[in-house]
Amino acid sequence: MEARQVVMKVFEDYTHSWYWILLGLVIAMLTSLLFIVLLRFLAGIMVWVMIVMVILVIGYGIFHCYVEYAALKRVAGSDVTLQDLGFQTDITVYLQIRQTWLAFMIILAIVEVVIILILIFLRKRILIAIALIKEASRAIGHVMSSLFYPIFTFLLLAMVIAYWAVTAVFLSTSNEPVYKVFNETECKHSRMNCEPANFSTSDMKADCQDSECLFAFYGGETAYHKYLIGLQFYNVFLFFWCANFVTALGQMTLAGAFSSYYWAFVKPDDMPAFPVFAALGRSLRYHTGTLAFGSLILSIVQIIRVLLEYIDHKLKGAHNKCTRFLLCCLKCCFWCLEKFVKFLNRNAYIMVAIYGKNFCTSAKDAFFLLMRNMIRVAVLDKVTDFLLFLGKLLIVGIVGIFAFFFFSGRVKAFEDTAPHLHYYWVPILTVVVGSYLIAHGFFSVYAMCVDTLFLCFCEWLPSLLREPSVPRPLGGACR
Repeated sequence: MEARQVVMKVFEDYTHSWYWILLGLVIAMLTSLLFIVLLRFLAGIMVWVMIVMVILVIGYGIFHCYVEYAALKRVAGSDVTLQDLGFQTDITVYLQIRQTWLAFMIILAIVEVVIILILIFLRKRILIAIALIKEASRAIGHVMSSLFYPIFTFLLLAMVIAYWAVTAVFLSTSNEPVYKVFNETECKHSRMNCEPANFSTSDMKADCQDSECLFAFYGGETAYHKYLIGLQFYNVFLFFWCANFVTALGQMTLAGAFSSYYWAFVKPDDMPAFPVFAALGRSLRYHTGTLAFGSLILSIVQIIRVLLEYIDHKLKGAHNKCTRFLLCCLKCCFWCLEKFVKFLNRNAYIMVAIYGKNFCTSAKDAFFLLMRNMIRVAVLDKVTDFLLFLGKLLIVGIVGIFAFFFFSGRVKAFEDTAPHLHYYWVPILTVVVGSYLIAHGFFSVYAMCVDTLFLCFCEWLPSLLREPSVPRPLGGACR
């Protein structure tokens, strides 16, 4: 009952603050778009401003946590430990404990120190990464429609998720409904099966006057019901396959658009009139099988991980340490394998977009190309990814701080405007998560552009060193 009340309060908070949440997400979108436009013209300055702003935002978070920690020093009952407090459905209770703010402060301090150390040790590589970001900014400037392609990907993924959810619900509710006796006082018929149609006149009701016959779950004993879990796993597998296919289509489309920019002799005259639409058409017309095959490999690894989690859940009560250790090792290995397959697939799709070859050939070429340029990949490309990640953190931090001061009522100017909520952290978390997803959508285009240009550069590098054995690409983006 307490959990149900919390859910009702959270739902009520959403009904009172949904328009402010939408406004926060619109601000996050405009901030991300403004950041991308400024990167187009002021890439070097914006990167350094971004680095300084991230350090300042995290530093302010540390300062705020210290202020709250010091303020609670004079409050009675604030010295209770989190372990003694236990689990509470009202999360605001944790914010009245000094140990909570101390934990936040330590976490933010560790993140701050790690970022500063990374920046110190990679300061020379950052200058090269800025040059790569500048080139990516020029490419996006010629292919501005690429910034809005993630919306198309999001719509396709929403369709996939909706189809999977509807199918899962139909499968789950295809069983027979099971009703059980529920009561507040002691009853010998408690949790026994019952029939709601004749329960009021049954002996169970006569023995336990306050009992009720309520729906418990769906079940059944037929062959169909026994193999229903297999159908659910098959549905999850299809979900993985379709979702990975949509993601792969987006990666290949953006790679085709940006590679057409890189290989054009005269920019933008030698580029297609609509690079994104042209790349999308090539991907669907020539490389649908490549996308399906690459997505299939990744989906098989992911469904194996789901099966391992299912087996681990079933063996929770087992005390066989050897089995638990083996399962833990398998889960770790398949997690690493999934990351490797994602990395290889991404670069294979870029090679397909450049040359137009099949998946296996492109994956092999991409792998050996990356191995020949391992130092550049490990340092330059990853430093660029780190800088783009800082950009996402900056946008989330700025929007999150404004949302915190607005919804918490800490600023007197917004006291009458802000909605009165049960839990002010509900809209704040929603805005923060939504802002990260929006920023990730914009910066994923940048990341794909950087990876494509970087791989194109590595592919064309031997010809710059006067090695005529490397052919000029004729397929894919140049078809």
